[in-house]
Amino acid sequence: MNGRNTKIELLGSAPIPKALLALGLPTMIGMLINALYNLADSYFVGGLGTDQMGAVTVAFPLGQIVVGLGLLFGNGAAAYLSRLLGRGDKDTANKVASTAVYSSIFIGAIAIFCMVVFLKPILSRFGAIESVMPDAIAYSSIYITFSIFNVFNVTMNNIVSSEGAAKTAMFALMMGAVLNVILDPVLIYALNFGVTGAAIATAISQIVSTLVYLCYIFRKKSIFHFRVRECSFSKKIMSEILKIGIPTLVFQLLTSFSIGMTDNAAKELGGSALAAMGPFTKIMSMGSLVVFGFLKGFQPIAGFSYGAKKFDRLRDAMKTSILWSTVFCAIFGFAAAIFSEEIMAFFTKGDTEMIRVGSLALRANGMTFILFGFYTVYSFLFLVMGKAKEGSILGACRQGICLIPLILILPRFFGLNGVLFAQPIADVISAVVTVWMAVHLHKELAAYKSKFLPAAAASVDRESIY
Repeated sequence: MNGRNTKIELLGSAPIPKALLALGLPTMIGMLINALYNLADSYFVGGLGTDQMGAVTVAFPLGQIVVGLGLLFGNGAAAYLSRLLGRGDKDTANKVASTAVYSSIFIGAIAIFCMVVFLKPILSRFGAIESVMPDAIAYSSIYITFSIFNVFNVTMNNIVSSEGAAKTAMFALMMGAVLNVILDPVLIYALNFGVTGAAIATAISQIVSTLVYLCYIFRKKSIFHFRVRECSFSKKIMSEILKIGIPTLVFQLLTSFSIGMTDNAAKELGGSALAAMGPFTKIMSMGSLVVFGFLKGFQPIAGFSYGAKKFDRLRDAMKTSILWSTVFCAIFGFAAAIFSEEIMAFFTKGDTEMIRVGSLALRANGMTFILFGFYTVYSFLFLVMGKAKEGSILGACRQGICLIPLILILPRFFGLNGVLFAQPIADVISAVVTVWMAVHLHKELAAYKSKFLPAAAASVDRESIY
């Protein structure tokens, strides 16, 4: 009981810096380690050759689709769960958590089956050239089949984070990541399994993370109950989950398709350009995952504060999150740009063209990555407040509405530069859209605050966070 009270205290009354660090730092560390083991895959596979690196590169978007299925129910439920905890509605929260977990497993199994059946044409659309296809199929068939465990892991990661148990989420991610790094060289080189070994290592790691979450559930450490009989597909619960989950899934699908489209455009420039997209994408994803991990701490605080009508606390959480995430993005982006050649050389035996293309991509994208924290805080905020329409637009902006037209048009006129500069241009446009939407949101919050707080305490603070 004391552990549960501590979680509620963090969400509702602890100082914002303390709460953000307690809830966000463990998940951030876990996601950072998770991103590092994705890079470890690229590093160890890179030692096999350019075609093998290309095989792992074209499989990466498929993994992002699987993550999206977990986010569909996990993130959708997490936003609602935070608000329910703020209102003190425990019974509904149990139903939402149970519904999300079992629904994600069922839908995930169907989607994974379809991907495995149509694996070859999907890989071809994501950029797999003839020399890459055999290894891509060998890797992806295992990687995708066992990703059903990752659907469960992603769903649980969001639900566990929503109740303030960030250390459990971190431990689950860390266990899988560390094990993957250990198994990669053993299975790829010592046992001579090649790219198949990398897929097996990832599968085992995901199973171990699942076991961590199952222990958490069966030892009754969670605020929530996860029972089949608690599942409820009522209109209210499903609409609350899906109105946030669907925009999140759309965002993840757009991310996957944009990566696939970038890979597909790069393959026209040769195998080295395609191979360069693998480590480049995972390096930038590492920065993105750190921000997402940190903001997993912001998300339950924002949802709880909004549900409990603690508007000053919500504002403070926003200001602090934007400042901290922007500082990190600036450091990460500039480091990626400055050390771009050294970073790319780490993933190849000496393919100079791969290094050239990858380092140019890192320099271009690193310089605009400073905008990512600001954009993502508001993307999370709209969703956690239940504003599905605004969250959908903002979530789809950077990876879809802006990027997809650019990646279709720019390469036709600017070749390689068109491929590499599409995302930075999309970043700038998305930041401008975010500013415009943020101004309207703050006006709405000010009006909402004056409506619900007593007149004596309702001096509306219209202070800008900029």
